[in-house]
Amino acid sequence: MPRQIGASSFALVALALSAIGSAKTPAAAREIVEIADARYNPGTIVIRTGERRLYYVVAPGEAIRYTIAVGKAGKQWRGIKYVEEMQVDPAWAPPAEVKRDNPRLPDVIPGGSPRNPMGARVIGLGPGGEYAIHGTNMPRTIGTAASYGCFRMHNNDVIDLYARVQMGTPVVVLP
Repeated sequence: MPRQIGASSFALVALALSAIGSAKTPAAAREIVEIADARYNPGTIVIRTGERRLYYVVAPGEAIRYTIAVGKAGKQWRGIKYVEEMQVDPAWAPPAEVKRDNPRLPDVIPGGSPRNPMGARVIGLGPGGEYAIHGTNMPRTIGTAASYGCFRMHNNDVIDLYARVQMGTPVVVLP
């Protein structure tokens, strides 16, 4: 026969279940959504910096939506780039501007290091190679304006996106 639960025990169980249900894991940050703008072909990445979201178009009117970190004020940009580099556990050499702002940074941080801000994958954008979509060792920055113009993702999410894109994938960056 089932045991009766008192009101205070029921409240604790309900609170625990709601906490579990609302906990966001990095993988839970991505979801399939409808997109109203049908001009983007499947395989296109669309970034909306104002929303702090990246959309990977999977079918007409449908995309995988990821939460991302975008450039700080004055570091955001818009335009069209293409995937021109893909690396697993990339090493990171701070660009001159970053090194100038943080002179104590080493010249190179090896791939796989917990100090490496590139995370698990890098999807380099060109032409120019100045910007990238990459993982991060600072997951609390996801959903904020935190970078020098790159787009940061949870490592599980960038691994997922990396498996879907290929060299030449168009990346459309909108305000």
